[in-house]
Amino acid sequence: MSSEPTFTRRDVEFPGAGDVALRGWYYLSAASSGPPVPGVVLAHGFSAVKEMALDRFAEVFAAAGLAVLVYDHRNLGASDGEPRQLIDPWAQIRDYRRALDWLGARPEVDGDRLAVWGSSFSGGEVLVIGATDPRVRAVVAQAPFVGNPELDDGDGAQFAAIRAAALGDVPGPGEELVGPLPVVAADPATPAMLPQPESWEWFASMGNQAPSWKNEVTLLLDGAGAPFEPALAAAHLEVTPLLMIVATEDRVADTELALAAFERAGEPKRLEMVVGDHFAVYHGRGFEQASGVARDFLVDVLETER
Repeated sequence: MSSEPTFTRRDVEFPGAGDVALRGWYYLSAASSGPPVPGVVLAHGFSAVKEMALDRFAEVFAAAGLAVLVYDHRNLGASDGEPRQLIDPWAQIRDYRRALDWLGARPEVDGDRLAVWGSSFSGGEVLVIGATDPRVRAVVAQAPFVGNPELDDGDGAQFAAIRAAALGDVPGPGEELVGPLPVVAADPATPAMLPQPESWEWFASMGNQAPSWKNEVTLLLDGAGAPFEPALAAAHLEVTPLLMIVATEDRVADTELALAAFERAGEPKRLEMVVGDHFAVYHGRGFEQASGVARDFLVDVLETER
């Protein structure tokens, strides 16, 4: 006998930075007809699109009573933006903030209880958002790219530049590009952005589920004249609760670098270790662990914010 659904999902479109149309899914608990509920914004990692397991995370969070907005980054998947397959971390960060605008304005959502969740490349982006956007009440950084956690920002100038870039108080993007290159390649001798065999295996395995994903990307390195160094931002997470989920054998977003960035973050914070490589969090026991601990963390933090 099938059980009644515990949430609804509908397609949505909302304006990102510069009014670029971003598209995704909006999940709402079937029991959310009472007071406004907390909300969380999800976006994927390097080049990936929402069909690559983000629906599974959203379902776990929505079933726990959270309003969940999942969307494709600009230039990727269902979202607009040109040139296609260009990854600009600062534009993606500004779009996260527009997603918070949209979610917080929903009448069924409590705009004072919002969180951000990111994985891999966007796991670094949510560290920046949590450190620069006071609306964010909780941050979940899963298998995050953190940059260089040993950078010294003695006079605070680098974080000031990061804050300005995140808030959009800077000129347009720069021009230092890497690519276009394949994201992954079956042959280790073929140049690719993510050359690890486990990267090829995961992206290839997700192909049937995500036909909009393209195995090509260009990365903008100097997008707002600010260093994309999420570990520097993590050091400024002094009030916002942080959950960092780290894979024990991560060669894509290095385990030791992620742990060093976690050490730089202020309290309150929590660390969860998942056994396996970078992609262990997306399937099997790793997914059950990562999604479950994130759900419990978000519910606990956002409910206590009431």
